[in-house]
Parts: sequence; structure tokens; C-alpha cells
Amino acid sequence: MLTAVVRRAVAGVQSVARPSRPMRAFSALTKPPPPGYVPFRLPDAFVDSYASREPAFGFNGLGKLVYERTYARPTADGGREQWLETVERVVNGTFNMQKRWIEESDLGWNEREAQEVAQDMYERIFTMKFLPPGRGLWAMGSPITEERRLFAALNNCAFVSTENLPTDFAGPFVFLMEAAMLGVGVGFDTAGANTLTVLGANRTGSTTYQIADSREGWVHSLRLLLESYANGTDAVAFDYSLVRPAGEPIRGFGGTASGPGPLREMHEACRATLERNVGRPLSITTIVDLMNLVGKCVIAGNVRRTAEIAFGDPQCDEYIDLKNYDKNPERMEHGWTSNNSVFATLGMDYSHLVSRIASNGEPGFAWLDNMRGYGRMNGTTDTSDWRAKGGNPCLEQTLESYELCCLVETFPNRHDSLADFELTLRAAFLYAKTVTLGETHWPHSNRVMLRNRRIGTSISGVAQFISARSLGELREWCERGYSTLRDADAQLSERFGVPRSIKLTSVKPSGSVSLLAGATPGLHYPESRFYRRRVRLPHSSPLLPRLVAAGLHIEPAVGDEAQTLVVEFPVDAGEGVRSVHELSMWEQLSLAAFLQRHWADNQVSCTVTFDPASEAAALASALDYFQYQLKGISFLPRMADSTAYAQMPYEKIDEPTYRELMRTVRLDALNAPQPRASRAHAAPAGAAGTHAPAAPARAVDHTPDVFCDSDRCVQEEMRSLASSFAAGERADADGGGGGGPRPSGARGGDGASQQRSAAQAGGRL
Repeated sequence: MLTAVVRRAVAGVQSVARPSRPMRAFSALTKPPPPGYVPFRLPDAFVDSYASREPAFGFNGLGKLVYERTYARPTADGGREQWLETVERVVNGTFNMQKRWIEESDLGWNEREAQEVAQDMYERIFTMKFLPPGRGLWAMGSPITEERRLFAALNNCAFVSTENLPTDFAGPFVFLMEAAMLGVGVGFDTAGANTLTVLGANRTGSTTYQIADSREGWVHSLRLLLESYANGTDAVAFDYSLVRPAGEPIRGFGGTASGPGPLREMHEACRATLERNVGRPLSITTIVDLMNLVGKCVIAGNVRRTAEIAFGDPQCDEYIDLKNYDKNPERMEHGWTSNNSVFATLGMDYSHLVSRIASNGEPGFAWLDNMRGYGRMNGTTDTSDWRAKGGNPCLEQTLESYELCCLVETFPNRHDSLADFELTLRAAFLYAKTVTLGETHWPHSNRVMLRNRRIGTSISGVAQFISARSLGELREWCERGYSTLRDADAQLSERFGVPRSIKLTSVKPSGSVSLLAGATPGLHYPESRFYRRRVRLPHSSPLLPRLVAAGLHIEPAVGDEAQTLVVEFPVDAGEGVRSVHELSMWEQLSLAAFLQRHWADNQVSCTVTFDPASEAAALASALDYFQYQLKGISFLPRMADSTAYAQMPYEKIDEPTYRELMRTVRLDALNAPQPRASRAHAAPAGAAGTHAPAAPARAVDHTPDVFCDSDRCVQEEMRSLASSFAAGERADADGGGGGGPRPSGARGGDGASQQRSAAQAGGRL
């Protein structure tokens, strides 16, 4: 019945035909609902009907573990959401945003049809035909959106340019800091270099700022510090007495407080960086240092891992050498926080960069001309993105300065027919288009997002789909799917009275979300069809009893035996799925170009792994050929099978070993249903009407969503760790994952201080 309803409703929340309406700006979604407003809520009976259905989590329980430790919010009775309750919260929150928007815009809300479409969306998320991004699973419908109305937290990524530093020196840096604290990955450029002279703070005067114990307080302290150096105003001293001590819970986004230490260290490091630049034009190094120091603070602040990407000039030695720690040893402590890429120009000579790629995988490449001049790169020019300035950390999104965007992930291999996949695309796009209705608290961002409404509808499990079907069938699904999304966007934009989205599709690298569905991430192939996947958990994790009962191998974490355990999951990527070691560099590039041509009007995020011995010599030629077919690409030298260290996140195994490991695994124990929150603990007033509200005041959330959690990131960390392990280096223990080898040079994993990534790469999913 629901399929018929969705076919009839086509793409919208309602199918009522209405005349054209003027395009609207953001509504008052950030304000409390009007008196008498009734939030949207799925019927209890409908949600209860799913209680007996077992969610189809992937990879022999790994997907369920990732869900429970990462996305299941605490309930008011001290328990945790179950999957049916998380999906309920997300769907209720999505349709509550729509209802507020439509009613306050006087567009005519149709409750009956909204319920029908919402129930179809529920079914498609529950069965993991599509999934919201991790931050959507965590935040949508929770007090983060329903009470605090922090809609920025629903977005995946952003970009900010430094070109206007002379008029707003602190702006890009504080934007990156606050966005990162909300879990948004941020890209930035170095365009502001040499546009102003750093005056230095006035040491003859001083002012003291007492830092509030809040995200806003931390961010404002950075603004005051930076402005004192840019404007020559009185030096700023900081009072940290209000900052909560280490170990206190962080409400809303989860985790525990680090105390004022990381913030104080950031202030001191930023002062030292700016002091080196006083009296001289602002340097490229200073811009990147400040951004990296902010990222290090956010990570050390124990809110989440963050992601940064820097963009610079491929002909600038100062920029290219930023991660040459022989030349810049002082950057080793913070340079790892960003992937560094270049804005390549079409037809340039790549030969001077390939030796660096062959050794450590950097820089990556972004072709801004292609990003501005094309949607899908199928021969048809599209200059709608002429204002684009850069991209996000994984480079699947073209972005303007201060622009944020929402990604949503679909899984073609979980569909039996193209027709059903098209219906899933409509539901997924409805979720993402709804997110664009929520304004951020940044005016610069709102001005861009109001105009663009950019969305990244992604596909994952590409390797599995090609193995099960064919490349030709993937082409048909991509072409038909893209047309479906264009139609859905036209109808939803008319329905909501907003502009059509400037771009619709991407291929994201994925990570935790694809693990839930048992899908290979994005377009990437696995390291092996069969492998061990290791995950780290604290000794205190409430999930451990079931993992023990399930017969999974569990052992103390090397280097952090007292606090952390390592759980091993046997994984089968699927019948016929090849490993990335069976694909040449050229085949990987060709697949990325195929998806850039037939699917992604934003971009395809792809890290090409290559054999340093046999393929490194062809890197420049590969870039020559594919610069006209791609918008961005990165490379990573392939790690030799003989390179290993203890408790690697991924460990290749053969089929007999996999079968033997599975003999002891009891999936029934792992998937045993858990108690549900009672109706007495339903959502508080003003929330989106869900059985599972956010945590009570003193509850400590599980690991919240992390940004850079894709297999790509893990593999980069593995390579870095393996190389440094051979040198006998050891990383310091970290609260979420303990010790391990210290990284020394891989893309996204270099620098002697990447404690957060090291051995816990496989655990903080």
C-alpha cells in the first residue's frame, strides 16, 4: 500500500496541486512553535508493528554494534534507543520540520498524506535502503533540533575561504572552530595570505575575558585573541575558571569534557604562531597553522574527531612543504589535522608533485575549473556553481565560502528493482531537502544556503552492486536515478516554495553508516573479501556482555590494557566482491570517472590506492588523462601485506579462516532484542514525538558521530601506523582507544601527535 501511495505522491510530502508561489527565505523554525501547535508523530501502533522485526544490520553484528555505540541515544529511563525508536525519532523530526515550515508559510498541511509518506520513509530507513548521515541519525528529532534548534548540526560539511581576511580576520577561523565542534567537517583555502600585515597585540594594555563554559564561549575567546593581533588592540588574558573540569559529561553531542587544558594550549599556540608573523604579511603557513591548531583543540577537547582539508597553490613551495617535517619540524604536533590538497589547473605539469604522492599520498587534487563549469561531467557544461570556492574534507561536495550541505546515503544493492530504488531516492531526497529548511546561526551561511539548497545524495555498496549485477546495470540505475532526483527536486521545491537545489548527487566515502547496512563504502573496494574488523570499547561498555555471549574474540588493547578492549568481527564483503588489490590504479580512476559522468553532479570522493613499485611512475600520466574527467582525486600508496602491527583495524584472512571464526559466533545472542523505553518515557513536550528522548541531565552519551570515519581514513591511518611501528614509535593512550604506533607521514595521519587516530582507528567508528 505504501508503495502505491508514494507513487501517487511522487516526490512531495503531499500531492496537492498548487499554483506557483514566491520563493521563501528561512522560516522561523529557530523560534518556539506557536501556541497550540501539535508536533508530527507517527502512530504508536505503526511503530509497535516493527517490534517483532529484526533489523538487517550488516557484517555479522558489526553494524549493530556501531549503531548501538554511536547513534542510539539515551532514554529518560536510563536505557538506550532500539533501532525502531531511532528511526521513529528521525522520521518524526523530519516531518515536524516540514509541518512547521508548511503551516507557518500557509502552504496547507495534509496530515493524512504526510503520514503515508512518513511511514514509507520509516520503512526504507528501517530496512536500510537509505540512511540519513550519521549526524542525522544522532541529532534529528532530538533536543538538539527540537529544543536548541541547532539545525547546522544536521549538515555534514562546509567550506570557508580566507580571501576576505582584511575585513574579517577572525571570521574563517572561528567559523571552522564552531562548525568542527558541531561535528561539521570544514575545508579552507590560503587565499588570504599576503593580504594584510599582522600588527600584533598591544602589550601596554590588557583585558581579561572570562570564558563561558559553552561552545560559544570557547569560540568567542578565539575571536578576541585573533582580533587583538590583527587590529593591534589590547592583549587578551583569559580566565578559565568557568570551564567545567575534565570528566564532566557533555550534554547533547556526547562525550566527556577535557577541562580547560586543550583550550589553554590552543590559545598559547595561536599566540606563538601570530608572534612569529608580527610586522610581516600574513603567511600561508600561519593560516594553515591557525586552522590546524583549532582542529587539534576540538579533537583534544574530546567532543569528536574532526576533519579539515586545506587547499593551496600547486606551484607554491611554502604550501607544498607544509608537511615536510624536516623543513618544518615545529608543525609535526598539529600538521596532521588537515589533509592538504592543491587547486590544480587543467593542463598543468604534475611531475613535481608525484614523488610526494608516492611517498605519503599528498597532496590531493581539486580542479576548480571543473567544479565551476560542470554538473555531471558528461560533456554538458553547467556554470551554476560559478561562485564555488572549494570543497569539503572528503571532496565530494563543491561549495561556496561559508556554505554547508547535507548528505544522504542510499544502498542500491539492497533493492530488487530499479523502480523500488527510484522510490528510495525520492524518500532520501525528501529527508535531505527538509534539512535545507532549517537555518543555521551563521548569517554568512544562511545567505548562501538560502540560494543553493545543495544536497549530496550518495550511493554506497558500489563494489557489491557491480559484483552482483554489472557495470552496465549500474549505469542504467545512475541515469534513471538522477532523472528521478531532478523530478523530485522540482516538485519538492514547488511544494516548499524554495529554490531548486543547485546540485543533487555525490559519492561520499562513507564510514559508520555503510557499516550499519553491511555495504562497501562509496565506490571503494574492500582490502579483502574476508577480513577481521577490530573495534575498541572501554571496559565499562554496557555492550560487552552480549558480545561475550555472542562468542566474539575479545582481548585487552595493547598499550591500554586496563581501560580498553578490542573486539574482533569476522566479515565477508560478499560473493564475488574483488579486493582493492585486484584493481589497478587505472581501473579505480575509471570507476571514479564513470560515476562522475553518470551520477555525481557534485563530486566523487575517491582515494586511489596504487602499487608504489609498479604504478608510481605512471601517476603524472594518470593525472594528465583524468584531469578532464574528474573534479577531485587523491592517492594512497598501497601498504604491503607484510607490513603489520598488533590489533590492526583490518586484517586480511582467507575463506577457511572466516568459516572457522564464524563457527563460534552466535548471531542470535548478538541480535537478541533489548528492553524498549516505556510509553511513560516518551518524548518531552516540544520534541518530535518519539519514544526515546535525549539523555537526562547527568547521562553520558555513547560515542557520538565522528566525521572522518570512512574506510579511506582508516586505511590511511593503518599505513601511517604500520610505517611508524617499524621504527618502534608508540603513541600516547587516548580516552577512547588507548595506545598504538605513532603515525609519521600518511595522508591525514602524519605528525607525531595524532593520538586520536592511531590504534583506535578501528574503534572510534
